[in-house]
Amino acid sequence: MIRSRRQTVAPNFAMTDIPLTGKIARERIVMLDIPRPDRTVVDAFLALTDLAGTVSDAMDELGIHGAIPAAKLQPMLPGARMVGPVMTVRNIMQSVPPTLGAMARKSGQADIEAHNLAKPGDVLVIEGVEHISSLGGNSANVGKRQGEAGAIVDGATRDVATARSIGYPIWARGVSLMTGKWRVETVAINGPVQICGVPVNAGDLVVADDNGVCFIPQARIAEVLTRAQALSAGEEERNRDVAAGMSVVDIANKAYFKKIGY
Repeated sequence: MIRSRRQTVAPNFAMTDIPLTGKIARERIVMLDIPRPDRTVVDAFLALTDLAGTVSDAMDELGIHGAIPAAKLQPMLPGARMVGPVMTVRNIMQSVPPTLGAMARKSGQADIEAHNLAKPGDVLVIEGVEHISSLGGNSANVGKRQGEAGAIVDGATRDVATARSIGYPIWARGVSLMTGKWRVETVAINGPVQICGVPVNAGDLVVADDNGVCFIPQARIAEVLTRAQALSAGEEERNRDVAAGMSVVDIANKAYFKKIGY
């Protein structure tokens, strides 16, 4: 569904010394800087067995809605595993015909500003428009140079061969040759977005692999990690028992996972 109404945002004017590109009005940048977890937290998530699946299980137990299957957000770089803090971009459909923008060479996209503000390890998360590319090869190149962990696009991406060749992982609803440069307008950076129906805010943590994508609210990152580590340890113990030849009956009746609070 295409949403064309602009969102009212409350900008954060901290860090005014950061040079901006000018591709989006200053008041449309909600936060110039985002909360970021310590690198040890990111590494701890990356160490989990069956990364996104384990995190999804932990979120189920904790009552957190934020898991999106790969059937909705497809991995464009098979085998990639990604964990990082979220930087958001919200795009809406432009009201003018794309031919006018193409003829004038005037783009309404401003994801370049998010790349400009990104720090190594950040993940660009874009609320886009169905069947229209909100991230292409040029954007992927800049994101890779900035040290970003990758990108999530609720909408389409394109130039996937370029992204794959540089090792920039992207998860998206699909691939489309139709550029967003003349079709979409960026109306907010680091404001709230909706990704496949999941509310996402700048500073949340995103976890992704071939199985899908999980968005963890910033305030619950530590809680999810603790439970996911317990689940991961249980999985590893069961795998060891299988490799050691334990009977299926014994495996089926062994308690590998403690309940929360025990």
